[in-house]
Amino acid sequence: MDQIIQSPGKYIQGAGVLARLGEYLQPLAARHLVVGDKFVLGFAEEMLKESGKKAGISLEIATFGGECSQNEINRLQAIARQTDCAAVVGIGGGKTLDTAKALAHALSVPVVVVPTIASTDAPCSALSVIYTDAGEFERYLLLPKNPDMVIVDTRVIAGAPARLLAAGIGDALATWFEARACARSGARTMAGGVSTQAALALAELCYHTLLNEGEKAMMAAQANVVTTALEKVTEANTFLSGVGFESGGLAAAHAIHNGLTTLADAHHYYHGEKVAFGTLTQLVLENAPQDELTAVMTLCQRVGLPITLAQLDITEDIPQKMRTVAEAACAEGETIHNMPGGATPEQVFAALLVADQTGKAFLQRSS
Repeated sequence: MDQIIQSPGKYIQGAGVLARLGEYLQPLAARHLVVGDKFVLGFAEEMLKESGKKAGISLEIATFGGECSQNEINRLQAIARQTDCAAVVGIGGGKTLDTAKALAHALSVPVVVVPTIASTDAPCSALSVIYTDAGEFERYLLLPKNPDMVIVDTRVIAGAPARLLAAGIGDALATWFEARACARSGARTMAGGVSTQAALALAELCYHTLLNEGEKAMMAAQANVVTTALEKVTEANTFLSGVGFESGGLAAAHAIHNGLTTLADAHHYYHGEKVAFGTLTQLVLENAPQDELTAVMTLCQRVGLPITLAQLDITEDIPQKMRTVAEAACAEGETIHNMPGGATPEQVFAALLVADQTGKAFLQRSS
């Protein structure tokens, strides 16, 4: 099987970079359709227009409708054609960015992604999740290429709720362990081949960055300020994890997250918060060394990520619910089958219960 790595064409990060957006967009097209969250446009629209004016390009603004649905993509496609836009810019949260990527694909034009939170590793990926107009999952849209640019303003990231940065840390925390598992099993990654040394190195750097800088970055986020630690963790959450998961592979942690989504108890927790518990469960499943378990639980505790089921508000009928989670995590096509030797529902059920006990014991020792 071929070794493959893929990534966005250019990754740009810095405090106040939104004010310089026009100079980065200028080489791509003369007219851009900017698809933005209503909240983001409320504070950034005039700055974006001024930035475009300085660069001698036109930015047509379209407010995102709220769902990454086919109807919303079609609506924006009509606007892009009416205004003669030859590139798309998405600015905001995950659904806005997925819509921009899908829209650019439909138009066969370049796309620039501008995340305003660092809560997941999706901005760099060649993937959009399509929902119905009512917000129900419909399908994955696999795109032929990654975004042409990803531009991250860390001043905006620092201004978002700190819990969102923590969720990004939870999502990124899985990257190294899942990529390592895929490398050991020789599994095919989302890039379509086996991992490269570069992808594994980025995944491992992501993990060590979180260990060394995660707690300091959270303090900066809580104070709504940009520091070196916040810059490093933003890059880890967005770029290192993005390239790491896509070209390194997914394994048990994200499959267990998907299993946890079957429980109404945890619906109000962020993706990365559930992935964090999935990571602990994967480490138990593969009988990882105790020092790895301790390092992961220490980081999670310090940044506010769950390491017990109770911290995900799962407190009743646990054996029955964990069997449901384990069955869903082991469904056909799930990434848990990328684990060396695979995994059975019975093995995952046991790992879920032991991960919960391990987390409880750690918290008791820490109190």
